[in-house]
Amino acid sequence: MEDKEFNALADAALARIEAALEACEADIDFELAAGGVLEIEFADGSKIIVNRHAVAREIWVAAKAGGFHFRWDGQSWLDTRDGAELMAKLSALASQQAGEVVTLA
Repeated sequence: MEDKEFNALADAALARIEAALEACEADIDFELAAGGVLEIEFADGSKIIVNRHAVAREIWVAAKAGGFHFRWDGQSWLDTRDGAELMAKLSALASQQAGEVVTLA
């Protein structure tokens, strides 16, 4: 995958996450910083950080539950360990940290 394609796919993924967070009714604050780093903050002060890792061509997620790497498989971003889809994994991680069900679609 070329840099241009990776950046376009990563930008689209971050925009999709942002839109899902905006539509979410949970008490979650978020900010997309320069360079494609998305910080998601919960009422208890904990955070989930989502960012692109251009060298590995992956999207990385850091949460209380640990670190996760997602690689594009041609159709979606999948966790390199368990094959979970990015939005599904983020929903589960956000639910865990928010203490309520968070569905990011």
